[in-house]
Amino acid sequence: MNFELKPLNLVALANEKTDLLILLVSQDFKPGKDELSVLIAQTLKQGDFLTKAGTVLSLYRPVQANAPKVLLAGVGDGHARGVRGALAACAASLKASSVKKAIVGFAGPAHEDAVRAVPLAVAEASYVYTHTKSKPEARTLQKVLVAATNASEVKSSFDTGAATVAGVEFAKEWANRPANYATPTLLAQAAQSIAKSAKVTCEILGPKEVVKLGMGSFMAVAQGSDEPLRFIVLQYSGAPKAQPPVVLVGKGITFDSGGISIKPAAEMDEMKFDMSGAASVLGTFRTLAELKPAINVVGLIPACENLLNGKAVKPGDVVTSMSGQTIEILNTDAEGRLVLCDALTYAERFKPAAVVDIATLTGACVVALGGVRSGLFTSKPELADALYKAGEASGDLCWRLPLDDDYADGLKSNFADVANVAGRAGGAITAAKFLQRFTEKFDWAHLDIAGTAWKGGAAKGATGRPVPLLVEFLLSRVAGR
Repeated sequence: MNFELKPLNLVALANEKTDLLILLVSQDFKPGKDELSVLIAQTLKQGDFLTKAGTVLSLYRPVQANAPKVLLAGVGDGHARGVRGALAACAASLKASSVKKAIVGFAGPAHEDAVRAVPLAVAEASYVYTHTKSKPEARTLQKVLVAATNASEVKSSFDTGAATVAGVEFAKEWANRPANYATPTLLAQAAQSIAKSAKVTCEILGPKEVVKLGMGSFMAVAQGSDEPLRFIVLQYSGAPKAQPPVVLVGKGITFDSGGISIKPAAEMDEMKFDMSGAASVLGTFRTLAELKPAINVVGLIPACENLLNGKAVKPGDVVTSMSGQTIEILNTDAEGRLVLCDALTYAERFKPAAVVDIATLTGACVVALGGVRSGLFTSKPELADALYKAGEASGDLCWRLPLDDDYADGLKSNFADVANVAGRAGGAITAAKFLQRFTEKFDWAHLDIAGTAWKGGAAKGATGRPVPLLVEFLLSRVAGR
């Protein structure tokens, strides 16, 4: 989908030829004397339309515009949240087979966060998954013109939003694919496709290389599946080599049965989403390739399946991680932390400025925060502040949870240096405490996206989160921004 920003007022918008015109009207709308302004003012006066976010009035072939369908959409105070609500309410129209070109115009000056939100909200409202359907009804919307009278002032925000769409949709595509269409090998090929872009390189390590590295914890999870593991290393080089990179580590469990500690059958199909952390890293690199910011970024993805065969790791087994620490595996369904810990140790070689791991790690985080905010864990106040602000700025929200040392008491083991699970209480925190053991040599943060990476029920599907948060976090670190 192609997005374009133009400095058009309501007079110009009335003359633009398009299949669908969506006018975003805020509570601060001040009508002019042009025909569209008069129309909006009349609908407001009569009470047929409200500027409350999510309120939509549909008009068919109004004489005031050169479009067969015009939607007046209320955006409340005119900021990003209102825009997202308004465009979500326009989803049916954006998905209509007759709509190939749409215009989304602000009926007044636009806030930067609102302009940034438009491409993401339009993409979300019109998204269609097609990869494994025999007769797919693909998205027909091809071009979206975003109009704002102050376009020159908000262009940077618009460009960020439009580029982030590419990353979000890349992440959604791979997270949505069934596990037999998104094996570790296929995930590695997806990473290699991004490396065709300038400034991005990709290295794929297989079982032999991982054995040589001593990643015993990662290998323990992978050994229960016939699908060979892949360790994906992406590098984006947008700054001088001397500048330490930010390392993103994404959990890449392409299907999680739970292993010997098998999950209940109900909703187990959703465990194809257990590689959403990996998908978010891929999506972030897809956006970096578009924006080309002046920063160095490394992406690490330990990818494998967690299945059960005669070779599968058993509860009570002890494995040796790449760090040399031994781990007693009390629950084979706590596998994400086992693959991540070796990836975190591998990250040391890059002498990173910061490391952020992203994982659908715990059901406990879903209980704590639901599907609104991702869980944020770090002992570094500045890193916590930067990630939190990135979430607020992008609308991809997170919330910091504690990391007190007392939470690690439940991870003590009589037979190894550490157990891979503690009790049920504080499960999201104890999982983070496990990972923290492998991060002493760099600043580290953990994002638990178990509640935010996908939706269930009738709306089942990947969200592409936290790509917007990660993109904003990285851009905020670019010098001079």
